[in-house]
Amino acid sequence: MLGTMSNEFDVVIIGGGVAGLSAALVLGRARRKVAVIDGGTPRNAPAAHAQGFLTRDGIPPKELLAIGRDEVRGYGVELIDDVVHRLRHDKAVELASGRVVSGRRIVMTTGLADELPDVPGVAERFGTDVLHCPYCHGWEVRDQRFGVLATSEKSVHQALIVWQWSKDLTFFTHTQEISADDRAKLTGLGIRIVDGKVSELAVENDRLAGVRLVDGDLVERDVVFVGPKFVPHDRLLAQLGCARTEDGFVAVDAQGRTNVDGVWAAGNVVDPMAQLVVAAGDAYRMAAALNFDLVLEDQGATLASA
Repeated sequence: MLGTMSNEFDVVIIGGGVAGLSAALVLGRARRKVAVIDGGTPRNAPAAHAQGFLTRDGIPPKELLAIGRDEVRGYGVELIDDVVHRLRHDKAVELASGRVVSGRRIVMTTGLADELPDVPGVAERFGTDVLHCPYCHGWEVRDQRFGVLATSEKSVHQALIVWQWSKDLTFFTHTQEISADDRAKLTGLGIRIVDGKVSELAVENDRLAGVRLVDGDLVERDVVFVGPKFVPHDRLLAQLGCARTEDGFVAVDAQGRTNVDGVWAAGNVVDPMAQLVVAAGDAYRMAAALNFDLVLEDQGATLASA
């Protein structure tokens, strides 16, 4: 059914990124009354373009979301630009504006935050010439002078991956110890290893100039890859007591249900490695399962009253 201005919905979706809008599209086309609540702070805001999304390769993220918002509006989905203050156990959603909406089902597509290494220059250049995903940005910076800033045990793996996009690659150990085997592997691939703590990323004329060590040496680099810590936006789910996986993300079953009755989740709040197209597909699958759950509930009510 097409939505009207109301506070009661079949489904309330919290988070209006690609996953949330994908779920809204499926549910809107299933004639569900849907609201999408979004605070307007997408994770990929620093990026100038999004890659790897078939038919939309290279599209600016804001444009992708604008297209999605227009599409779901066509199926009566209500878009609410607001921030959720509290999610209650009775599936009522309290908004910062004072409005309270409720849904028969709640969908969480709130995503995650990138917690960046505390090195001057990293946050300022993130999304331009400080990157974390070669599949998102590797083609655009191919064959440039790469650096990998080691901040976790996964940094060696990151260096081995980005090597595919440039053989001019320097690995900065920074605060990490690497094994003799890893050193041999990196050097065997022609990857230069620079030991010592990094003091900052140097910038000149609004471009990355290089990586400066605490001893003052500057190693010229065009691009630096870092490994952010992925932190789920799950405050609301924590209020409800949703279960977590071993890596700290929201636990769901194969269809997207959390352990809290009536609360579903999809996208990066569930899977930190899901790229845009994966998050959209994950949300599509979840939305179809959720709609069937509502169908069974509706049919049961109809049969009970017959």
